[in-house]
Amino acid sequence: MQEKTGLLASWRQDVPASVVVALVALPLCLGVALASGAPLISGLVAGIVGGIVVGAISRSALSVSGPAAGLTTIVLAAITSLPSFEAFLLAVCLAGALQLLFAASRGGVIAEFVPGAVITGMLAAIGLILILKQIPHAVGYDADPEGDFSFFQRDGDNTLTALGHMLSNDFLWGAALIAAVSLAFLFWWDKAKPKDGPLKLLPGPLVVVLFAVAANEAFRQFAPDLAVASTHLVQVPVSATPWALVDQIRLPDFTAITNPKVWSVALTIAIVASLESLLSVKAVDEIDTKRRVTDKNRELLAQGGGNLISGLLGGLPVTSVIVRSSANVESGADSKFSTILHGIWLLLGLAVIPSVLNLIPLSALAAILIATGYKLAKPALFIQRWKQGYTQFAPFVITVAAILFTDLLIGIGIGLLVGFGFVIWRSAGNIITYVEYGGTVMVRARRNLHFMHKPALVESLSRVPDGAELLIDLSATSYVDLDCIDIINGFVKAAGFRDINVRVRPDPGRKTAALINAPVSRARAT
Repeated sequence: MQEKTGLLASWRQDVPASVVVALVALPLCLGVALASGAPLISGLVAGIVGGIVVGAISRSALSVSGPAAGLTTIVLAAITSLPSFEAFLLAVCLAGALQLLFAASRGGVIAEFVPGAVITGMLAAIGLILILKQIPHAVGYDADPEGDFSFFQRDGDNTLTALGHMLSNDFLWGAALIAAVSLAFLFWWDKAKPKDGPLKLLPGPLVVVLFAVAANEAFRQFAPDLAVASTHLVQVPVSATPWALVDQIRLPDFTAITNPKVWSVALTIAIVASLESLLSVKAVDEIDTKRRVTDKNRELLAQGGGNLISGLLGGLPVTSVIVRSSANVESGADSKFSTILHGIWLLLGLAVIPSVLNLIPLSALAAILIATGYKLAKPALFIQRWKQGYTQFAPFVITVAAILFTDLLIGIGIGLLVGFGFVIWRSAGNIITYVEYGGTVMVRARRNLHFMHKPALVESLSRVPDGAELLIDLSATSYVDLDCIDIINGFVKAAGFRDINVRVRPDPGRKTAALINAPVSRARAT
């Protein structure tokens, strides 16, 4: 049977998944806006644009875009330093235009240089951050916004000290009870969910949200001490009519286009948002069960278009976000229809039922995010990397720790340095073979020689005894770095004073040997 194609071909998988992604995205959109010092509606606008606009342009089947926690510090500083929020919106528009230029210059290729151990480390770190950041919300301690994933928080705490303060405060036992039941159900549902029948399409997170709303209303009626107050519920902006929402939207100030600070902020957002998007899309490709590969340049084009439109509509910058994307994957989505549809659900929720959304306890959404975090950071992932050897485990676990204690991009940068360090170490090791038999010695390069191989080459040549017959075998190389050539030439110049007879293979007619200068021939290069 020929496989169905088209946007609606896998709607049975995509529709339930889109509901889950919308439920995950809702508190994060609001939380990122709050943590960024921006109007709450700007976070929702970014989530809607990230779903509908970026989802439509992108060729990624499973990536989901929206306002990113990784940009909160940059956005907060930009809003504070620029003359107005409207000037910041202009910077978002300009950042989108710059991303379109990045796409035209084919800058998406940089994502392919990130090692797999660093990518999986990023996924595990985000999973752990989700768990650590959402535990306080699960028990009603909402001092830090939902969308703040940074280790150092705006209130002076950090991720770990916030847990301590959570324990020293009185729990909201109603919120904690809702979170505990929700978590138990989600983990049970993952195993007990039917493989066939209509219930297989029922999203567990939707059941959790419905239960949480009903439970909290029951608390209000029968156990007021357990009822979750409005400060611990979702707080979507409410308008009298759907059309009245337009009055809350703020538009960019194009008169600020001559302000150098606007351009500086735009360039910063464009670079950081592009890097985060490329890394997230690369990570999503890694966890895609069908192992589809996203066109990274097309993704930059989609992100640029998304930021251009988000800025025009009063929204925050958007990037591909691994939390939403991983929830999309885990919920069984099969195409980008899920991404687009989740944006539509956000739009309808904001326009039609904001009062209903405001009945959802944050502890229920925290339970959904904790379950998502666990799936990203399962102990089996750490065990798997450990079994692959320290050259895989070290970059992986260092990336995890670096992201936990700094932020996403700094942690990725540290992981890359460690990963590239292992690449250099492996390339430099075991490159030179030294064999000595009687008075004959062979020093053989097993692959191309670069500057990093100088210590091994010097060490091998220093072992050659006086009066030896020496063969320097470069036949396995197609390139010898000039620094290594200088070392060989220097040794050949001194060989005559030590009665060492040197031969270089291949013969001087070959490309590699031809790079060895005249002193080699005086030492009888053949």
